[in-house]
Amino acid sequence: MMRELLEYIARELVDDPDGVSVEETTDDRGVLLRLRVAQEDMGRVIGRGGRTARAIRQVVKIAAIRDGVHAHVDIAD
Repeated sequence: MMRELLEYIARELVDDPDGVSVEETTDDRGVLLRLRVAQEDMGRVIGRGGRTARAIRQVVKIAAIRDGVHAHVDIAD
């Protein structure tokens, strides 16, 4: 569910929704979601001063807590 949520949020923010991909891995600390977007959309996902990226991470973290797991979002460049 967290992967789909992150994908949905990212696709709504960017100009090129086909360039959005989310890779999910699990380790002893929880779930790591690696978000990749087209280079020209990177600014839209990060936002001014990183505010959008922080908001995305908060929403995913809250969704993970509701599912009883820990999740981390990494925005890959």
